[in-house]
Amino acid sequence: MRQIVLDTETTGIDPSQGHRIIEIGCVEVVERQLTGRHYHVYVNPEREVEAEAISVHGITNDFLADKPFFRDVADEFFSFIEGAELVIHNAAFDVGFMDTEFGRLKPRRVTADHCGVVDTLAIARKKHPGQKNNLDALCKRYGIDNSSRELHGALLDAEILADVYLLMTGGQTALLLDAGTDSEGGVGTIRRLAADRRALRVIRASDAEDQAHQAMLETIAAAGGQALWNTLEGSPVSSKSS
Repeated sequence: MRQIVLDTETTGIDPSQGHRIIEIGCVEVVERQLTGRHYHVYVNPEREVEAEAISVHGITNDFLADKPFFRDVADEFFSFIEGAELVIHNAAFDVGFMDTEFGRLKPRRVTADHCGVVDTLAIARKKHPGQKNNLDALCKRYGIDNSSRELHGALLDAEILADVYLLMTGGQTALLLDAGTDSEGGVGTIRRLAADRRALRVIRASDAEDQAHQAMLETIAAAGGQALWNTLEGSPVSSKSS
C-alpha cells in the first residue's frame, strides 16, 4: 500500500472566507516503510496571511511574494498524491483547503475521488480518549523527538506525523533502502551472497543501548501497540495504563 503523510499551512483557518494554502509537505510511505521520497512547496496565496497564522507557522507575506501560485503546482502535487491513501492529522481541515484550491481549477478535482483518507486525530482520540491528542502531545506519548519543531512547518510536521502514525498503529518505523534496480522496470533485484564469504563480525549492544531499547518497547506497549521484538523473544511487555 502506498500512503502519503500530508500537512499544509494556510493563511487562516477557513477556506470559505477566502483563506488559502501557503505550504504543502508530503512524505511517502510504502508498505509501512518510509521511502525517503517527499513533496514540498511554498505557495503564493494571492492574499495576505493573517498575523495569528504567522505566529503559528512563521511564514510571512514577504517570504511568499516570489513563490508559485497554487495553479502552477497543482498538477505536480496531484500527481504525487493520486491513488494513495492520505494520512493527515485533522484531515477535514487540510482536505477542505485542498478541495477548495482544486475547485478553482479545471479539471475540478475532489480529493476523496482520487485518494483514500486516514485521519490520525480520529485514531488518536479513539486510542487515547480524554487526553490531549495534538501532534506535540502524541510525540511525547510515543517518545518521538520533536525538538526541532519550534514553529509549525508542513514538511517537518508530515515527517513527524509519519513516525507517530506508524507507532500509533502498531508498527516500528523504518527507511526503505534501495536494494538496486534493474534497467527495465525499476524493480528491486536480489543479490545472492557467496557461500564462502567471510563471516560477519557480530557487535553486541551495550547496556545503555539495551536499556534504551527496552524503554522504547515499553513506550510502544503503553500506547497499546505490540512490538514484533517481544513476540520473537516470547515475553511481551504488558500494556500499561497511562
